[in-house]
Parts: sequence; structure tokens; C-alpha cells
Amino acid sequence: MKPRLALVVSAEITLRAFMLGHLRAWQSTFDLTVMANGAAPDLLPGQGIQAQLLDMPIERPVRPLADFVALIRLWRALRRGRFDLVFSVTPKAGLLAMAAAWLAQVPVRVHVFTGQVWVTRSGPSRYILKSIDRLTAWMATHVLVDGKPQRQFLISEGVLRADKSQVLGSGSLSGVDAKRFTPDPLARVAIRDALGVPADALVFLYMGRLNRDKGVLDLAQAFAQLGQSSPSTHLLLVGPDEAGMRPLVQETCAACSAQLHFVGYTDQPQRYIAAADVFCLPSYREGFPTSVIEAAASGIPTIASRIYGIADAVLEEETGLMHLPGRSDEIFACMRRMLESPEQRILLGNNARQRASLQFSAEQVTKALADYLIAHMNEANETRL
Repeated sequence: MKPRLALVVSAEITLRAFMLGHLRAWQSTFDLTVMANGAAPDLLPGQGIQAQLLDMPIERPVRPLADFVALIRLWRALRRGRFDLVFSVTPKAGLLAMAAAWLAQVPVRVHVFTGQVWVTRSGPSRYILKSIDRLTAWMATHVLVDGKPQRQFLISEGVLRADKSQVLGSGSLSGVDAKRFTPDPLARVAIRDALGVPADALVFLYMGRLNRDKGVLDLAQAFAQLGQSSPSTHLLLVGPDEAGMRPLVQETCAACSAQLHFVGYTDQPQRYIAAADVFCLPSYREGFPTSVIEAAASGIPTIASRIYGIADAVLEEETGLMHLPGRSDEIFACMRRMLESPEQRILLGNNARQRASLQFSAEQVTKALADYLIAHMNEANETRL
């Protein structure tokens, strides 16, 4: 009989973005159950994954009563299922999953840290959110972190113990599919034609949630300065607008509005990356940014903020340029370098593609995680014997 593994996430988008490849690999070893909020019933069968799907009301906002109900439902499901291993991703899912698995006495409990909300907070909210991360780590039997600088930061902050946490390989939760993310001249032409962007324009791309913590307004301020003096440059923002950022960005870039393009959520990020020349991630906080290595695999260099979460994904002056978070003047300087030095831009992109292939392939990351889980399952079985 296969050991029973429960994957707990808060939303379908986490499954799609990070976990489908892992689930395909795990199904040969584990009897799988996926617990998520509102995932489409046909998602897993449509991806060739044999797993039971349970709907769990795990919501991203903090709602004490609803969170308590979700905890009880998780605990009951884990007790009934007699699971051998629980694996969780994202903060809310991690807290509830590790608490329910601890109460249900699941022998192997693994949580993955992929970024910390509290890093940009202050006062009581920072303390509370940081304490939640510390509690999640305490209830887990094993902790993974998706980047080495992030792990060192969490250890220094007293959230993790060094002997209980690990980074697999070079980092990343899911790696990058080099067959999907690759230079694509046809997609480049099609997307640019659809957006009305000239073939010879220099396109800067931001891809992700539009909110303040991602530095979107800093990027807009930098582009407003560049766009006015360089009409051949364009800024493309792809992703859901979570905090009403679009009107603020449009106002900031009013003088070069024809060079500004918005696209909402897309399930084909590779096509927009292929249409770009430079990827931008001016975030204030970040776990390991998968989008950066997806751009890298497509031969696109990155301009990114110099923070612990991004340090693994971008090698400064080798695969991209970096700036201090919140400094629109430094972002502008990096954008201007990319514009005025096409040879360096191309070299950075080529370096990025080579590094993504060697260190962050999806196959490498998937194998490393599967080996990690199997090893800890075997340790748990030996202990019980």
C-alpha cells in the first residue's frame, strides 16, 4: 500500500503555478489527496493526475471564525484519512495544515516558506504575523525554504532553526519548464501586434500581482521619466490588479500613456515574456521569484530590487541589474542602461538562459523534492518500527 500524502494549499492558482509537476511525479509513490479552496473538479484529471480533491474553505484574509472552521475540517479530514505526510504551501494554508496535522498526529509534516508578509509591516501586525510563521515552523516536523538568503534571514529572525530547515538545490519551489519558457519569435510578433507595440521597440515587462509591496508605483515613476525621453520604449504590466494600482500607474505615466499596456491575469505567461526585452521585479519583499527564472529561461534579463528573496534568482551584473527597493531613480538608471547598451542586455539574457537551464530546470527541482519526501517518510517508518 502506498503511503498517503495530503497537499494543502489555499487556492487553485497555487496548484497551477507550482504544484502540478510535483503531483504528477508523486502519484507513482504516494496515494494523493489535494485539499484546496475552490479548485475546479476537473483540474487534476485534466493534468493526468490521479488524486482525490477535497474542497477546504481556506481563505487568504484573516477571518478568525472562518479560519477555525477550516482548521476543524482539515483536522477531521486528516484523522479520517490516516495520512502519513502533510505538505503545505503559502502562509495561511501552512498555519492551518500544520496545526491540523499536529493535532491529528500525522508523522511527517512539511511546510514550505515562500516569502514573508510581515517583512514590510511594523508594530503589532509584524509581531503577530512573524509569530504565526514561527508557530507554523514549530508544528512542522520539517521545513523547506525556496531560497538560501531567505532561509538565513528566517534563521537570523528566530523563525526557523538551522537544524530543522533546508533549501533544495539552488532554490525554487517548482523550477522552470524550459520547453514552455523559451524564446518564441512567433509569440513575440503576435503579442506585440495585439498590443500595438512596434517590432523594434524595447519592452519592459512586469508580471505579477499589482500592489504596492511589489514596487509597481516605483516602476511607473521610473518609466515615466524614461518614456518621455525615449518614445521607443514600452512598459507592459501583466497580472491582476489587487489594490487599484492601474489608475495610479496611468496617472504617473500620463505623459507617455501610449507606451503603457495592461493585461490582466493570463494562463499563458510565456507568450508575454517572449514579447519582452527586459523583465522587471522592483518588489519590497519576495520569496524565490519563479517569474524571474521563467524570464531567464526565455533569454530575458531582469531588473530587480536587491532583497534577500531575489538574490538567488538574479546574479547582479551577470544575469541582470539590481537596485535598492523603493528607489525609482535607481530603477530608471537600470532601465536606461538596458536601453543604451543592447550588447550588454543580450549578454545578460544569454547568461540568464544558460543559468536557468543548468540550475533551475523543473526536472531537477521535482526530483529533489520527491527524493526529500521519500527519505523523510522512510525515516519516519524506521522510527515507528
